[in-house]
Amino acid sequence: MSFRKETLAEGIELYNADCREVLPTLGKVDAVVTDPPYGIGIAANPFRQKHEKKTWDDVVADLSFIPLADCPSIVWGGNYFGLPASQGFYIWDKVQPESFSSAQVEYAWSSMAKPAKLFRRHVVSFEKHHPTTKPLELMEWCIQQLPVDSTIVLDPFMGSGTTGVACVKLGRKFIGIEIEPKYFDIACKRISEALKQPDFFVEKPKPAKQEALI
Repeated sequence: MSFRKETLAEGIELYNADCREVLPTLGKVDAVVTDPPYGIGIAANPFRQKHEKKTWDDVVADLSFIPLADCPSIVWGGNYFGLPASQGFYIWDKVQPESFSSAQVEYAWSSMAKPAKLFRRHVVSFEKHHPTTKPLELMEWCIQQLPVDSTIVLDPFMGSGTTGVACVKLGRKFIGIEIEPKYFDIACKRISEALKQPDFFVEKPKPAKQEALI
């Protein structure tokens, strides 16, 4: 088994690979926050035509290979999968009029036994690096819902790396996996840029240690 791995800082590891191959090689993580593909009709939606149609209508059969029950987890589109019943659904209210052509809200399943929560902030516009990009503010909000001791966050469907950027900005460690090289490269760039932007109230991840040559 071979795949590309980039360690951008201490505790910030990115893999360009099929997550089903990488997950068995990883140690324990503290949380999972992810947005897997779940067949949203990209190919038939003219608004999304600028993105390639190739894989975004493919439905992941199930998520049983991800350790969702072993740690606090948030899965966008979780209502499309056969996940256990949960009281802790999260809802993104896009604050759009009834005439809005796409979904007005999106759902995330959570393994946490907490009341359902609503993210209702009008995000005027944000740069879309990926067909299903979520706003950075939304993913930061998701990270903030995790227990404070959830230090290492895993995203097995990293896409363009928004979850990773949110983790860096909030001082969490991050493991991201993305199968498409194009989006992996974008994620590397975005997370690297986030690491260069200091937040004086959040401890910045340390540079990756250089391996000694023997």
